[in-house]
Amino acid sequence: PIIMGHEGSGIIEEVGSLVANFKVGDRVTFDSTIYCGSCPFCKQGLFNLCDNRRVLGVSCSDYHQDGIFAEYALIEERVLFHLPQGLSFEEAAMAEPAGVAAHAISLAAPKLGEDVAVVGAGLIGLLVIKLLRTMTGGNIIAIEMDEQRRKKALEIGADHAIDPRDSALLEQVRSITNGEMLNLVYEAVGASSPINTAISLVRKGGTVVLVGNVTPTIDLPLQSVVTRQIRLQGSCAINGEYPAVLKMMADKVLDVTDLISKTAPLSEGKLWFDRLYNKEGDLLKVVLIP
Repeated sequence: PIIMGHEGSGIIEEVGSLVANFKVGDRVTFDSTIYCGSCPFCKQGLFNLCDNRRVLGVSCSDYHQDGIFAEYALIEERVLFHLPQGLSFEEAAMAEPAGVAAHAISLAAPKLGEDVAVVGAGLIGLLVIKLLRTMTGGNIIAIEMDEQRRKKALEIGADHAIDPRDSALLEQVRSITNGEMLNLVYEAVGASSPINTAISLVRKGGTVVLVGNVTPTIDLPLQSVVTRQIRLQGSCAINGEYPAVLKMMADKVLDVTDLISKTAPLSEGKLWFDRLYNKEGDLLKVVLIP
C-alpha cells in the first residue's frame, strides 16, 4: 500500500552510525523533498529541481515515496530539522506548507510598502498573506470566492478581500493602488480562472508568481502577457526555507495555530479526509495525531 503523509513531525527513535547532528529523543520535522545531491541542479543548490527528486508521502509515479502515515518512517539526516524549543508537533506539521509559501515569496518579493495581491485564500494563500504581512506595510489584497475564507484572510493580515466574480474587481484594485494596479501578484489555486484574474491585476512589466497547480493545463491570455511584458514565475516546493519558517513560528512572528482547523487521532484519518474532500465545514488543515 502507498503510505501517505508529507507534512509532519515526531521523535527520533533510532539513528544510523554515521548520523552526526541528531540523537534518539530529538524532536524533529523534515523537508519532504528527497534530492540526489549529484545532478546538475543539486550541484547548483537547486534541490527542489533535482532530476532524481522523490517526495515523502506523495503517490504520483514521478515522485513516489512512502510517507509518515506509519508507525515509523526512515528519513535522511540531510532533510531533518530540529524543532525549536516551545514549538509544538502540531505547529511543526505546518512547516512544510509555510515553507512552500516562503519559497514562492523568495522568488519574487515585494519592496517596502509595495501593494500586493494573493489570489486564492486556501492554506497556502493564507500563509503567503501571513508572511507578506511581516514584509510590507503596503496593501495586501486577497482575492477569494469563498466568503468564510475572505473573512479569514482579513483576520490574519489582509487589508482587503474581494470576490473575483465581483464585476467591480478591477476598479476596486485600481482604487486601492491609486490607479497603478499591482507589480506583484501571487496565485495559489492553479486553474484558468484564478490565473487569468491574477494576470489581469498586474500592471505592465509586472510579475505573477504561480504557486497553485490544481489543474495541469490552463487557458492563458497570451496576448495580454506578451504585449504587457508580464513575467510568469513558477514556484516549486521548498529550497532552504525550513530554518527561517521554523524560527518565525517559534518566535511567534508567524502564527499558524489559527490555520489548524482540527486535531484528531490518526485512527479517524479516513473520516477527516472525506470531510476535506467533500469541503465540509470549511476546513483548512486537519492535523492527525498517532
